[in-house]
Amino acid sequence: MSEELGRVRQMWHLLEPLHAVLYYAPEAFEEAAALGYATDERWPSYFAWRAAPAGASGGGGPTAEYVTGAFYSFSPEMVRAYVPGVWDTAGPEAVLAARGRAVDRAYRALLTAWIDGPEAAEAATLARRAAEAVTTAEPDVGAGELPLGAANSALPWPDAPHLVLWQAATILREHRGDGHLAALWEAGLDPVEALVSFAAVGAAPVAVFASRGWGEKEWAAARERLVARGLLAEDGTATEAGRALRTEVERRTDERAAGPWRALGETDRARLAELLGTPWLEIIGSGLLPAENTLGIGKV
Repeated sequence: MSEELGRVRQMWHLLEPLHAVLYYAPEAFEEAAALGYATDERWPSYFAWRAAPAGASGGGGPTAEYVTGAFYSFSPEMVRAYVPGVWDTAGPEAVLAARGRAVDRAYRALLTAWIDGPEAAEAATLARRAAEAVTTAEPDVGAGELPLGAANSALPWPDAPHLVLWQAATILREHRGDGHLAALWEAGLDPVEALVSFAAVGAAPVAVFASRGWGEKEWAAARERLVARGLLAEDGTATEAGRALRTEVERRTDERAAGPWRALGETDRARLAELLGTPWLEIIGSGLLPAENTLGIGKV
C-alpha cells in the first residue's frame, strides 16, 4: 500500500466509528421506536436510517432491489424481510428527521464537552470540505435513486458543527462504499463471495458475517466457487491468489476514495486526523460499537 493510500484508509478508520454511532446508540433506538419501528433487533431501523437518503427526493421509499444492490452484502431474502415494509412505518423524510435527532442526542451523550468546543467546529469545517469534494458522477441506480454517496451528498447540510461532522463522515464512508462495490464487481466477487473471501483472510470470524442473512448452503456454494477459482483452499482459508485479490480490491477501494482527501490537501487532512482523535477515542472507549465487524477495520 502506498503512503498516500494508507492515509486514505486511516481517514476511513477514524471516521467510520463517528458514522456508526447511529446504528447502536440507545438514543437512535428511542427515535426509531417513536417512529413505530420494532427495536428488539437493529435491522428495521438500520435499513430505514441508511436507505432513507435515496428516497429523499419524494415518492415512496427505496425498493428492495435498490437496497440489495446498494448495500450489496445482504442476502436479498433478508432485505425483502424489511424493505419496502420499513416505509409503511415511516417515509424517508420522517426517517431523515429522526436520524438527525438521533445523532444529535447520541453525540451529546457521548461527546458532551467536545461538541460545543472550537475543535469540533474546526473538524466539521474540514470534514465538510472533504465531503463536498466527493464526485457524484456515478450513474443512477434506477428510478431516480442515487448511489449512497451521491444520495447523502444531495441532502441539505445541518447547522450544528457536530451534525455537520456526522453528515460529512457519512457522505465520505458511503462514497467509499460505492467504490468498494465497484472494486468487488471488477474482481468478479458476488455479494456472498465477497463475504466468504473476506472471512477467509481473517477480517472477522465467519459467525460475524452471518448477520448478512446468507444460509449455510449459500455460504458453502460460494466457498466451492472460490475454491474452483483457486482463491480458497479446501479448509476455507485464502490462498496466495485469494489474498492478492482481496489486497487489490482494497487498493482499488482506497484509490476511489482518495479524491476528497487530495482535494482537502495533506496539511488539512493531517489536521483533521488530529482533531478526530478525541471523538474517536470517546466513541470507541464507550463500548457502544461491536469489537468485531463485517468491515474488517484494523484487520486488512
